[in-house]
Amino acid sequence: MDQIKLYTGQDVPMLAYGTWLIPNDKACNCVKMALEAGYRHIDTAQAYQNEEGVGKGIKESGLKRDEIYLTTKVQAEFKTYQEAKKSIDESLKRLCVDYVDLILIHCPQPWKEFRSEKRYFKENIEVWKALEEAYDAGKVKAIGVSNFLIDDLENIINHCKIKPMVNQILCHIGNTPSDVIKYCQTHGIVVESYSPIAHGQALKNKTIEKFATKYGVSVAQLCIKYTLQLNTISIPKASSKEHIEDNAKLDFVISDEDMIELIKLNEIDYGDDAFWPVFNKR
Repeated sequence: MDQIKLYTGQDVPMLAYGTWLIPNDKACNCVKMALEAGYRHIDTAQAYQNEEGVGKGIKESGLKRDEIYLTTKVQAEFKTYQEAKKSIDESLKRLCVDYVDLILIHCPQPWKEFRSEKRYFKENIEVWKALEEAYDAGKVKAIGVSNFLIDDLENIINHCKIKPMVNQILCHIGNTPSDVIKYCQTHGIVVESYSPIAHGQALKNKTIEKFATKYGVSVAQLCIKYTLQLNTISIPKASSKEHIEDNAKLDFVISDEDMIELIKLNEIDYGDDAFWPVFNKR
């Protein structure tokens, strides 16, 4: 699978397997299926409450640890240095690994205050210091952020020692934050696209379906390929063996003309899926 380099020189597989909303007792089997299908980048988070299952799946896969790129995230509600430091060590224990390849601040604000007026600039600097410390200690191989806007990124860049290596954001056909992507890529920050299939709503979009039919692929495959051709890491999530395997079959290229048309598509209505699960258990 294609890889992208962080500014540190570290290679990261551009297709990742996402585990959001996969229960802990099912995560082991799902991760093993993904690895069997050829995925080499697994994405989880403290908030997903499935790190134990993810770690078990990695261990039981039979692959060597250095063959798998593992990402997790510090819970959005942890906004002090001490909370973040403790949570990183706890993630390592739950995942049963000596290191993670990438750890992110899951959100600039606690989920209940997502995109509120309170920006938590000072608090995120404290959390970032814990990530920098873990990076210097070799507990993590790379550090980054998630859901950060441009001013959130500038806060870290201007006040901290290490520049974020990654920014994981919501990005899919119908919702392409081009300003954030351009800023990150201009500043050497790799962008990761989560929910590339728009929480499943892209599957119901007739316009996207027409483009998929043109290329002889599924809507999901078109959506994943779209985010990859934006030069971002794509993180589709699936729980069935069939969908996990199909999401990795991406041997086609969307034309430049069609990419322009897809970027211009209007925002998708998430319908009943327009929600953000809030994980506030502490």
